[in-house]
Amino acid sequence: MEIGVPQETKDQEFRVGLTPNSVQALSKNHTVFVESNAGVGSGFSDRDYQQAGAKIITDQAEVWGRELIVKVKEPLAQEYQYLRPHQLLFTYLHLAAAPSLTKALIDAGTTAIAYETVELESGMLPLLTPMSIIAGRLSVQFGARYLEKQQGGRGVLLGGMPGVSPGKVVILGGGVVGTEAAKIAVGMGAKVQIIDLNVDRLGYLESLFGSRVELLYSTTAQIEQAVKDADLLIGAVLVVGKKAPILVSRELVAQMRPGSVIIDVAVDQGGCIETLRPTSHTQPTYEAEGVVHFGVPNMPGAVPWTATQALNNSTLPYVMQLADHGLAALGKNQALAKGLNIKEGQIIHPAVQEVFPDL
Repeated sequence: MEIGVPQETKDQEFRVGLTPNSVQALSKNHTVFVESNAGVGSGFSDRDYQQAGAKIITDQAEVWGRELIVKVKEPLAQEYQYLRPHQLLFTYLHLAAAPSLTKALIDAGTTAIAYETVELESGMLPLLTPMSIIAGRLSVQFGARYLEKQQGGRGVLLGGMPGVSPGKVVILGGGVVGTEAAKIAVGMGAKVQIIDLNVDRLGYLESLFGSRVELLYSTTAQIEQAVKDADLLIGAVLVVGKKAPILVSRELVAQMRPGSVIIDVAVDQGGCIETLRPTSHTQPTYEAEGVVHFGVPNMPGAVPWTATQALNNSTLPYVMQLADHGLAALGKNQALAKGLNIKEGQIIHPAVQEVFPDL
């Protein structure tokens, strides 16, 4: 099979769909076409790819003209022209928050498989997990930065000082993102609260953190109480394939202290905080209701050397199955089959169907 690896076009997205090591594994039986400079941001030169067996292409349209396209982020509007029938697209899609992309994929007849909905029998999301780990850890790293006065924040040091209270981090959601965010926040010495609906998950988190993290059951009243005095609020809510529910209203954000910081990792699924909208690495923050908002949807793109390799460690086995068997791979791997969002102009994934019943 011919596999195309385009250069990412999202703002300051330096990750790449395949590493040279992945290309080398695929090139034994398939031909991989990599757009020139696609891997530079992750530390991989065109020469690295050539030595691994790839063909370097300077024309983006030519790269896209392959049977299987492997990317990191969803196609942007300027790339819709490259979508076509009988083409397999394997990447993060987050269609619930992207009606224009959903329509473009349907109109083009492209078959789109989303990393974030590939799901094991256990319920684990193997291709979302590595980026969720990175995003969770980065959320606190970025949050600590934007709490600095020069960045518009309150001027709070999360770890505090002897004689001075530490900052308070409130995390909505105790899944992978929330757990990783808590690890970093605890390591910094912050006061940390995690709010979650799943009592079993809260029990697991207690075994992990003990008394270092306050674990709270999610109710409207509990969220209101916790959010009001948070220095850093992190949205870490995931509903597979669907838009995240709004848990924090504009009215509640207005009750936070001026200069507090909100980071919503669920922004690419619509976000769970009413005042938060997508931003970019170039312009990552804005102020609303006196609070600093950070809504970068491709947060792991800030650490591409780590993120690209971590992602490929998980995606490569699935890419190889698609390359070897095409769509028939979905019949052989049920986890991969759950990743199918759109097939030849039809929405297949139930959660996406629910969001777009008229498409």
